[in-house]
Amino acid sequence: MKRRNKKQVPSFRKLLKTSKVKLENKLKNKQFKQQSTLKKYRKEQRKLRQAVKDAVSKKPVPLEDPKEKQPGKRIEREEEEEEEALPLDMMDEDDLQLMKDLGQRASFLTRDISSSEPVHVKKRKHESVIDKYEKIPRTLQTAPEKELIHLLPIKDKSGIIPQTREKPVIDSNQDEEDQEEMEPEEEIIEKPIKELTLEEHLIERKKKLQERKMHIAALASAILSDPESNIKKLKELRSMLMEQDPDVAVTVRKLVIVSLMELFKDITPSYKIRPLTEAEKSTKIRKETQKLREFEEGLVSQYKFYLENLEQMIKDWKQRKLKKSNVVSLKAYKGLAEVAVKSLCELLVALPHFNFHNNIIVLIVPLMNDMSKLISEMCCEAVKKLFKQDKLGQASLGVIKVISGYVKGRNYEVRPEMLKTFLCLRIKEIEVKKDTEDINKPKKFMTFKEKRKTLSRMQRKWKKAEEKLERELREAEASESTEKKLKLHTETLNIVFVTYFRILKKAQRSPLLPAVLEGLAKFAHLINVEFFDDLLVVLHSLIESGDLSYQESLHCVQTAFHILSGQGDVLNIDPMKFYTHLYKTLFKLHAGATNEGVETVLQCLDVMLTKRRKQVSQQRALAFIKRLCTLALHVLPNSSIGILATNRILMHTFPKTDLLLDNESQGSGVFLPELDEPEYCNAQNTALWELHALRRHYHPIVQRLAVHLIAGAPSEGSEALKPELSRRSAAELFEAYSMAAMTFNPPVESSNSKRKDKVLQGDSFLNEELNQLIKRHCSQVATPLPLDFTKCLETSLR
Repeated sequence: MKRRNKKQVPSFRKLLKTSKVKLENKLKNKQFKQQSTLKKYRKEQRKLRQAVKDAVSKKPVPLEDPKEKQPGKRIEREEEEEEEALPLDMMDEDDLQLMKDLGQRASFLTRDISSSEPVHVKKRKHESVIDKYEKIPRTLQTAPEKELIHLLPIKDKSGIIPQTREKPVIDSNQDEEDQEEMEPEEEIIEKPIKELTLEEHLIERKKKLQERKMHIAALASAILSDPESNIKKLKELRSMLMEQDPDVAVTVRKLVIVSLMELFKDITPSYKIRPLTEAEKSTKIRKETQKLREFEEGLVSQYKFYLENLEQMIKDWKQRKLKKSNVVSLKAYKGLAEVAVKSLCELLVALPHFNFHNNIIVLIVPLMNDMSKLISEMCCEAVKKLFKQDKLGQASLGVIKVISGYVKGRNYEVRPEMLKTFLCLRIKEIEVKKDTEDINKPKKFMTFKEKRKTLSRMQRKWKKAEEKLERELREAEASESTEKKLKLHTETLNIVFVTYFRILKKAQRSPLLPAVLEGLAKFAHLINVEFFDDLLVVLHSLIESGDLSYQESLHCVQTAFHILSGQGDVLNIDPMKFYTHLYKTLFKLHAGATNEGVETVLQCLDVMLTKRRKQVSQQRALAFIKRLCTLALHVLPNSSIGILATNRILMHTFPKTDLLLDNESQGSGVFLPELDEPEYCNAQNTALWELHALRRHYHPIVQRLAVHLIAGAPSEGSEALKPELSRRSAAELFEAYSMAAMTFNPPVESSNSKRKDKVLQGDSFLNEELNQLIKRHCSQVATPLPLDFTKCLETSLR
C-alpha cells in the first residue's frame, strides 16, 4: 500500500494571501543584510585606522645629539608623521611599502617593554588586518537614504499604484539658532507672579468655581435635552473628573461625580444593552437605527469609564496613595471616596437592570463591612432598599451570592449589619404560588364554530378585532412568569439558609448569632421539614449553654415556635422547655429607654399562646397573665400598653382566667412567684392586684386598659375599649405609643389659666407680719456701737 502524504497542498487563494507576506519578509531580510554588512565594513575600517596609528607610533627614530640643533630636520619629520597618519584611502603605494618595511625591521626600540608577548605576534595581527582590508572591494560614498512618507494609493486599470513623498529634512543647526533667538524673547515676556492676599485668593477661587459650575450645568442640560445627539459631551464632562487646579479640584470633582450619576439615572434605557454581533454590524440599517446604536455604544463605554473612575477613587482612599500631580491631598481623599460610594449606592438601587450591575455589587458588598461607620451604613441601607424594591429577585440573588461568599471568605468576622440586610428580602411571595396561578389563568378565546353558532356576521367581525386587541395588550403587559420568580426565590433562600447554618455550626460565639437567629425566626416557615429536628436540638443547646444574652435567647424561642406553628405541626415534639425559658426570661427584659426585647416577647406570646391555644393548659395561661401584669409595672408606657393588650387577648382566648380577678383562692397550695415553672407555680391562688396600681398610672391609655381589664375585658358597655384600641394588635399599639421620638402620645393638654392679670411677684409670697417687720428694721437708722471684743473674751475666760 502506498503511504498517503498527510501534508495538504495549499489552495490558490491561500497562496495569493501568503505571497504578499513572503515578499515583504524577503525585502526586510535583504535590508537587514545590507545594514549588517555596512556595520561590519565600518568596524573593519575603524580597526584599520587604529592599526595604522600603532605602526606610525612604533617607527624607529635615531638618537639625537643634544649638542647638535637641527630645527629644519625636526620640522620635516613632523610633516612626514602627519602625512603618514592620514587614512589608507589617501596614501600612495610607495608609502604602503615603506610602512611594511618598517614593520619587518622592528627592534627593541619599537616594542612595548611592559608586554610579555613575543615580538612577531602584533606584527602578524596588523598584517592580517591590512590583508583583510585589501580584499574588501572599494565602494563609493553613498548619499544618506531619504525617509519616505507613505500616502494613500491610486487605483487604475493596471492595479494599485503606491504613492510616497520625501520627508522634509529640518536643519538642526538652524533650529538651535531659532531657539536661541526665541529664548531671550520668552524671558522678556515672563512676568513675576503676583502674591495674592487671603481675601483675594478666596475671591479668585469663588470665581473659578462659578465658571466650572456653569460649564457643568451647560454640558448636563445639553445632554438631557438631546441625549442621542450630544452623547459625546458625556466624555467632556467625565474629563472634568481629572481637574488639575488645586484650588477647586476637590469641589469640582465632587460636583462632576454627582452630575454624572444623575445624568446616567435619567438617560439610561429600561433594558440591558448587549454588544452587536458580526452579522448585525455587517447588515445595512436605517440612519435612525444607526444613530441609536451609536448612542447605546457611547453610553455603555462612558458608563464603564465612570464606574472605573469611582472605583479608582475608593482604592486611592483605601491605599492612602498620593498621586504624582499632588492636586488632591490625602485628607480630601475621604470626602471624594464618600461621594463616590454614595453615587455607587444610588446607581445600585436605580439601575438594577442595566449593564455592569454585578460589578457595582462586587464594589459595594466589601464596603458594607468598612471601618468607617458612615460608609458601612450607606452601603447597608442601599442593599436593604434594593431588596425591598426587587419584585422579581434577580438583583437580590446576585447580592446574596456575593455577601455569602464574602462572609465565608472573612471567616465570619464581619459586621452583623451585613446579615441583618437579609431581613428585607421579599421571599413571602412563595406562599402565594397557587393563588397567582389561579388568578392568571390563560383566557380561552371562542372557536370559529362557536362564533358561527352564537354570533352574527357583524358580531363575529367585532369579536375578531376585540380578540386581536386583547392579545396585543397581553403581550405588552406580559410580566415575568411566576415559575421563574419562584425559582429565583428558592435559590436565594437556599443561599441564605446555608449562610445561617454555617454560622450556627462553626461560629456560635460570633456577634453574628443574633442576626442569624432573627433571620431564622422570620424565614422559619420556609425551612425544609427535614432540618426541623436538628435545628430544634441546636436552638435548645444554645439556650441551655447560658452564653446567649436574653435578646438572643428570645430569638431562639421565636424561631422554635415559628417552626412548630408552620409545617412542624406534623412533628411530635414537646416544646415545654421553650415555654419555661420564656417565662424565666420575662423579668430580665430591659426596662429603660431602649425597650429592647419587648417587641420580640409580644411576638413570641402571640405564636406560643394565642395561635397554639389548643396545646396550652389553663395553668400555663394563668401563670403567664400574672407574670405579664407584674412586668407591666416596671416598663415604659408603650411596653405596658402592649403587655396589657396581650393580657386582654389571652383573657378572651382563655375565658376561665377571669378567676384571677377574684380574691378567693381556687384549690390547694400557695402562689410561688419566684418559681420558674409556669405549670407548678399555683397561679390560680393569686389575684391581679397590679391592675389597681396601673389604674393610677400617669399615662391615660395605660389607665384605660387597666380599668378595662378589671371590669373583665368586656366587648360592649361603658367599660369596653374604643375601636382604635380594640382593633389593633399588641405589637401595633407598642409601636404607636413609642417614646422613641421624645414625644408624649397622646399630647399633654396645656393648662390655660383664666386670670392672667394677677401675677404674684416679690413680696406677695411672704406673710404680712413678716413684711411689716422687714420694713421696720430697714427704716431704722443704724447707730454706731463700740466694737470691743475683749470684754466678751474676759467673761468667757472667767
